[in-house]
Parts: sequence; C-alpha cells; structure tokens
Amino acid sequence: MSSPALPGGTLLQGDLTLSRFGYGAMQLAGPGVMGPPADRDAALAVLREVVELGITHIDTAGVYGPRFTNRLIREALHPYPETLHVATKVGAERDEQGGWPPAREPGDLRRAVHENLEDLGLEVLDLVNLRLGNAMGPQPESVATAFETLVELRQEGLIRHLGVSNATAEQVAEARSIAPIVCVQNMYNLAHRQDDKLIDELADEGIAYVPFFPLGGFSPLQSSALSAVAARLNATPMSVALAWLLQRSPNILLIPGTSSLAHLRENVAGAGLRLSPEDLAELDTIGR
Repeated sequence: MSSPALPGGTLLQGDLTLSRFGYGAMQLAGPGVMGPPADRDAALAVLREVVELGITHIDTAGVYGPRFTNRLIREALHPYPETLHVATKVGAERDEQGGWPPAREPGDLRRAVHENLEDLGLEVLDLVNLRLGNAMGPQPESVATAFETLVELRQEGLIRHLGVSNATAEQVAEARSIAPIVCVQNMYNLAHRQDDKLIDELADEGIAYVPFFPLGGFSPLQSSALSAVAARLNATPMSVALAWLLQRSPNILLIPGTSSLAHLRENVAGAGLRLSPEDLAELDTIGR
C-alpha cells in the first residue's frame, strides 16, 4: 500500500520498499516509555491510521513498554500487509528505574530477537538495528561480538536486514566490514549536525539514514530561530524540522512518533512543506 500523498516518496533498501515518511512507535507506551498506553483504543487507532495513510515503515523496539508496544502493533495490524515493514532494535533493556542499560551480550541479543518475533507475530524480522552506546549517546567501543551475533541470527533466517543505531562513524565502518547494513539510526536534526559527513557518505553507498529526535537538543536561541522561520512560513516548528530533514538528503527516512491521530496527520502534512533555497540557507545557520 503506497500513497502518492506521502511526502518524500519511497526508498528501496535491499528488498524493502520503505516510505521515506515512516512512523516511530515509541510514544505508544505509557509514561516514560513504560507500561501500557493510557488510551489503548487510541493507540490501536493510530497504528491503523498509519497503514491507511500508506506508511510502509514502522520503527519499534522490544524495550518500548517493555514489550507492550510490539504487542499493540501485532493486535492492530496482524496479519500485516505485504507492503508494511517493521524495523526493530536490540541491544538495550529497561531497569526498574526506567533506565536503558546496555544488553549486548550474545545471549541478550538472541533473547531480544526471539521476543520481538513472538510479540510481533512474525517468523522473520525485516530489519534489526543494533543499538549501541547508552542513554547519553554513542560511545567508542567495538561492535564486533554483538554485530556478529546478529549476523548469525540472519544466517539462521530470523532477520532479513541489519542496521546500527546510536553509532559513531567508526562503528558504522566496523559493522560494514563484518556484514552489509541497510541503515544507520542516530540523533540528528537542525541543531545537531554531527553526522553531516556520514549522511553524505551513506547516501553515496545507498544506505539509509534514520534520524531520531527531530526537535531534540535545541538551545533556546536555536529554537527561537526555528520558530521565526516557521512563523514566516505559517507552519509549525515540527513541520519545518521534518521538511528540512526530507530535503537534506534523499537517503533520509523519517520516523516521527505520536500517540495522537490528529498529530500523526499534522506530521504527514507538515513534512510535505516545500522550503525555498532562502529558507534552507537560513535554517542551515541554526546548526553551525
């Protein structure tokens, strides 16, 4: 199911045709991404609207809830349309304080993959990202043991494609030296441009880049500059941020999340905002 109304069109990654405007399911869980949603029926309605809008790329993780979000996806959408692809992440768990401690030992990863399969009701996962670093961001460390475990699970037929998340450029290179990847998922937005070079390199190699936190980490001054551009364009700051990301590079896939039907539709409409060269030049100053 593909909709010409979706901004950005589609991107072919391996044998997956993904809408460049996707959906991030993290906000469907309860407060702090823990427990069930406050309004279960509303969460199910959002997921069904995602498919109705023609979105073919849902991003999730077993640690959302934990496990509640994946079970919601299964309840709302299983059996899945052939065109719908669910990407998930492994490499972290949740503690009683709501933290996200790493869980990247081979046994942790194998258990997480099997839990994702069970909760999503799938026999094979379309895309699994290895989440690296910690809640503070990427950390320098070898990815070899963890990534090789996911390669083994792919060879066993449980995973179709691999990616990395919260990764440094060096970790991306190390993972690629072990096995092909189809995407990198990192924090990136107008205010945080640390991956500019990496995005361009990945685009040249046909590898997708999936930014998270499109409005995260802005200083008050940067936020004011974005709001000023948005006001001039009669748009919201989120619309401008999403539209800028889509126009930044053709390999960027968006995964904005929401638990609101109205907000979901606003995000889709807002991402289609066309920014002029003058707008882009002004926005470019925010992260410099």
